[in-house]
Amino acid sequence: MKAAVYETYGPADVLKIKDVPRPEAGENGVLVQVYASAVTSADWRMRASAFPGGLWLMGRLMTGLIKPRHKILGVAFAGRVVSVGAAVRGFRLGDPVFGFSGSGAHAEYVAVDADGPVARMPEGLGYDEAAAIPFGGLSALVFLRDFGKITVGQKVLVTGASGAVGVFAVQIAKHFGAEVTGVASTRNVEFVRSLGAARVVDYTQDDFTRGGVQYDVVLDTAGVSRFSQAKRVLKPDGVYVPLEFGLQTALHALWRKIAGGKRIAIGVSGDSKADTETLANLAEQGALRSPVGHRYRFADIADAHRQAESRHSRGTVVVTFEPMHAKEAAVPQAV
Repeated sequence: MKAAVYETYGPADVLKIKDVPRPEAGENGVLVQVYASAVTSADWRMRASAFPGGLWLMGRLMTGLIKPRHKILGVAFAGRVVSVGAAVRGFRLGDPVFGFSGSGAHAEYVAVDADGPVARMPEGLGYDEAAAIPFGGLSALVFLRDFGKITVGQKVLVTGASGAVGVFAVQIAKHFGAEVTGVASTRNVEFVRSLGAARVVDYTQDDFTRGGVQYDVVLDTAGVSRFSQAKRVLKPDGVYVPLEFGLQTALHALWRKIAGGKRIAIGVSGDSKADTETLANLAEQGALRSPVGHRYRFADIADAHRQAESRHSRGTVVVTFEPMHAKEAAVPQAV
């Protein structure tokens, strides 16, 4: 099969399309033919070895100290099941599915655990739209619900509201009954408002940390703020939730927990099957749109990485294989 392989850390040019062995579904796994895969901040950070401040060594120990341990990136995918393990009962050949693989999804096939974060695709979505959901959607859901502890009636501010995580954070916060303020550039103000934001701050014109509104939760999806800034607009018991954080922020979060008052909540998304199915249900109900900002052919995956790394994409960057929509795909035979 064809896969985008990186054998050394560096710029997008280190990615090469190569022939590699096709993975196999384990006893409790499924093999998915990939029709679309997202290019996320996790992908380009691992490729470039660009880990947040103070976490470079930890990141390299996880991904490979000298060279990449897992040479195929890609954490989110959508496609069709082409092989099912002997112990699997929840999926059948031909099922259109989407999910979070952790790695290996920038390839023609990916093998995943059937009990992991994989679910049937929501009705009415294209493969590109489905592939855009897992990374941003799971991050937004977990960081708002589990770390931010949002409740009905709260005021929530989302920075990077037009980005791959922000677009889902705005919608999910609204679904939970919060009043949402998004932060975005001029060209994305109306787009973010269309996602359900009650108010949008244009960061090219205004500083959201200097506004008069006080928030229960400030979710920074883009690494554009610090707690010292966000606390100006937090309520006395408000919480700052940064998606990206370094060692200093982690230590500061521990101190704020001890000191009380305004605090910092940090963590890592668990990427569960239940949460993936929750996102699928929200999409089917029409409560969750999946904006795809840029689409690239798989052969142009280096360009897709450059776009994602620019951090100026509206929605998610996706690489696609044909066919693009479920109705265009023939039901596969077992492989």
